[in-house]
Amino acid sequence: MSNPFDRPSGPSGPDGPQRPGGPGGPGGQRPVATASRRPGALVITSIVLVVGFMLLSGFASFWTERLWFGSVGYREVFTTLLLTRIGLFLVFAGLMAATVAITMAMAYRFRPVLWPGMPGMPDDGMDRYRELLAPRMGWVIGGAAAVLGLFAGASATGQWRTYSLWRHSQSFGTEDPYFNKDVGFYVFELPFWHYLVDYVMALAVVGLMATILMNYLFGGIRLSARPGERLTSAAQIQVSALLAMFVIAKALDYWLDRFDLVTNSGSIFTGMGYTDEKAVLPAKEILAGIAIVCALLFLANIWRRTWLLPSVGVALFALSAIILGLIVPTVVQAIRVNPNVPDREGPYIKANIDATRAAYQLDQIDVRNVGGTAVADDGRLEALDGMTAKIPLVDPQIVSEIFEQQQQVRAYYSVPNVLDVDRYEVDGTDRAVVIGVRELDQSGLAENDQNWSNLHTAYTHGNGVIAAFANQRPEDDSSQEIGIQWAEGAEVDQDTLSRLGGPDGYETRVYFGEQSPSYSIVGLDPDGGPVEFDLPRGDRSEEDVATTYTGEAGVPIGNLFNQLLYAVRFSEPNLLLSSRVHENSKILYDRNPRQMVEKVAPWLTVDSDPYPAVVDGRIQWILDGYTVTDKYPLSQRESLETMTDDALQDNNGFQTLPTDEINYLRNSVKATVDAYDGTVSLYEWQDDPILDAWQEVFPDVVQPKDAIPEALMEHLRYPEDLFKAQRYQFQRYHETSASAWFEGSSRWEVPSDPQLTSRLQPPYRLFTDTGNGEEWSLTSVYVPRDKENNLAAYMAVNSDATSADYGKVSVLELPNEPTGGPLQIANTFSTNEDVSQALLPYTTGDADRVPGNLLTVPIGEDFIYVQPVYTRREGESNFPILRFVLVSYEGRVGIDETLRGAIEDALTASPSDGSEETQEEPTEEPTEEPTEEPAEQPTETPGENPTPGGDATVGELLQQAEAKFAEADEAQQAGDTVRWAQLMEEGRELVDQAVSLLE
Repeated sequence: MSNPFDRPSGPSGPDGPQRPGGPGGPGGQRPVATASRRPGALVITSIVLVVGFMLLSGFASFWTERLWFGSVGYREVFTTLLLTRIGLFLVFAGLMAATVAITMAMAYRFRPVLWPGMPGMPDDGMDRYRELLAPRMGWVIGGAAAVLGLFAGASATGQWRTYSLWRHSQSFGTEDPYFNKDVGFYVFELPFWHYLVDYVMALAVVGLMATILMNYLFGGIRLSARPGERLTSAAQIQVSALLAMFVIAKALDYWLDRFDLVTNSGSIFTGMGYTDEKAVLPAKEILAGIAIVCALLFLANIWRRTWLLPSVGVALFALSAIILGLIVPTVVQAIRVNPNVPDREGPYIKANIDATRAAYQLDQIDVRNVGGTAVADDGRLEALDGMTAKIPLVDPQIVSEIFEQQQQVRAYYSVPNVLDVDRYEVDGTDRAVVIGVRELDQSGLAENDQNWSNLHTAYTHGNGVIAAFANQRPEDDSSQEIGIQWAEGAEVDQDTLSRLGGPDGYETRVYFGEQSPSYSIVGLDPDGGPVEFDLPRGDRSEEDVATTYTGEAGVPIGNLFNQLLYAVRFSEPNLLLSSRVHENSKILYDRNPRQMVEKVAPWLTVDSDPYPAVVDGRIQWILDGYTVTDKYPLSQRESLETMTDDALQDNNGFQTLPTDEINYLRNSVKATVDAYDGTVSLYEWQDDPILDAWQEVFPDVVQPKDAIPEALMEHLRYPEDLFKAQRYQFQRYHETSASAWFEGSSRWEVPSDPQLTSRLQPPYRLFTDTGNGEEWSLTSVYVPRDKENNLAAYMAVNSDATSADYGKVSVLELPNEPTGGPLQIANTFSTNEDVSQALLPYTTGDADRVPGNLLTVPIGEDFIYVQPVYTRREGESNFPILRFVLVSYEGRVGIDETLRGAIEDALTASPSDGSEETQEEPTEEPTEEPTEEPAEQPTETPGENPTPGGDATVGELLQQAEAKFAEADEAQQAGDTVRWAQLMEEGRELVDQAVSLLE
């Protein structure tokens, strides 16, 4: 048989095939045959290359991911994830493909013997499609089944979390009050049952569409036929069976929807409400029964060739769904609930309160009333000085600039914009320190130096930590000093943390951090020396010091295969061509500590604030991992991002649920990432059923709690995001009465940050005493709703992991009397005349006032407010300097260069009401020189005036300043950045003193 697409054969001369215009066409020349095929060959080649590159790129991404997991010792996690996803894909893709193939094959197999278009049958215009498909029906059925199976399988792979929890379901030991089901049923089992039911409905719908299409194409369904003859018997059986399958699945869906009533969010609260129990719940049960009846009618239609009964059943089902599912609940809500919400919803609100307090552990919070009793008059100053000695005056956000200027020894190092706060035991005393890692900042390199070799093989890591004592007291904790007191810095004598790290200090190289490069190539060249730049301690020379990474983490890329894969992954040919990549090379990537923990434990929600600590001679990044769910029955659901938002919170990017909403939260895991070698360690911290389920899925990934090293335990702390979530919920759920909760008259709020009123005030870490002795705590305050000027309560949680009371949250509730809140105190500080006079020289010209954290600290039964005030001159190289400390106590305001002095000033001042009497009070204490003339004395540089007592003239001060600037220039030329910064600041202080004498 000839192929209709073959060219005619025959002579090539005049008797052969001709084209218009003579042999070969209008030009009379025969075209070359290959010319007409060349475009097709190019297209095919292009397609092959594109598909090949896509496959290579996909394989490179997959294989390099596998190599990364192996490099950090968690390949079993990758394997488990891969096998689970493959299993889900095969099962659900296979079911969908089988359903499509069977329905299409049956429709084709039982097609009518005579179909439209045959002799004696009316033509329906489908003949050309039948002729095209009939000889290739096997390929058509297989192709359709494969494509739909791929879609179903890809969707199923995203359900690996739901499936894993369903398979390893645990018991919470708590039942809901409506269905008497264990909480584990809602958290572990119900979500996957929902998915299975939805999947069955999808199978029925897709199978029904395939059946209808095939029967219509081959005459099993004829729309133009008489009623009763439009479907053949075979088509009717298939359609009826698939419709029955769908309706049965819908009945199961209604039955499962009953349980969702305890986890759905209503207009007022999450959980079962009056309308839900009295109208929606019965409606779903009735609709489930009607759906079963409809399914039976469809099945009966297999034997009875009539659609009357199924049609009546479907109509009844639709009408019932409208009446029972929409109209009845709306009427009940409008008539029974809305006129009397507190009484109708009261029992349900109470159930919501109890569940929410249990889910967020609010029921364990200790609430105590305080009466505002002040410290006794005898020895008040000494008592208050002792009680406030550990108050942090170093603001972690503001001093980041100081860290940069005074401790940034090279331009390609930097610290975070907001530093962390930790505690260390120094000489037997717990000291709070503000700490930051000196990380690599490649943007600080000169533009000409930002080439591939430098960015990825030379500048590979950060170096050490920078730390300052938070209370601005030296290592001996004797008394507050004027300048920053370094606990760890670039100078040789700034080594407190180094000495705590051991006789050899600590490993300073930081290859894994929050600002690490996208990837780095490390490893010692066998034919050369080290090429990675390093910063030895105390080195001020410009000579380059080289080092080589020798840690365990990192993927070897000494072979061509791995080099090719990573060249594709990072789109970088230098990985194949550069001599810096050799047989000993490793590649480090995905180095952010939070990202690393999220990858090795993808079922965890990781706290947004990893923090560094020097532990046993190593820098460890410490992270908190949460197990969360949005299926805890009756507990209030809220966005985690909303609950944790405050003035310091950037985009946290929580990896939680698709909606970011949760109603259960546990700090079940503590994690560490070694900053040098990338070792990731996970430790069980809190017993939790969700954690137990995941430990069965990923055995041996989480170590037991008793495996936590003792040195690490001292640096574990109560996580901020958990505290902020509890703080958010407790502002409403401190009230346990349903009626009071609904009225909202006693509702609290977290106050706005005084320095950024559009955002909430963040919590602060400090040593506090809420009645149980001094504790390392995380603290916050509440104000009454819509009354931010008053203080309603003080909240603190024991953050000392070595304490038996770790995690105990205490709330000090104030009486219903006017008590100044943070915003009111901030306003008092800004309007106080003594404060204004003292700050006047720093708020004019090129000077700028920079208020620090406004801290609220309990003092016995009363509270004291403390705020450091920094000042900064204009200029890129100028950084904030702590000038004054403001104190508000018993309605009095004090200001001084030290906290003790500010407290003494407050004790001798008159109550702050904006009057001018406050100007006279400081004169009663002649020993406090700075308070006698607040407009002039505070402008002198404390402790640094070269002529104490202010005896130098303006000219002498300017001459001394000029000498300081000259010395600074010499230090800058010598490369001593820290010395330059100190001399520049001393010179500016002398200029300020001269200016103040002229005023």
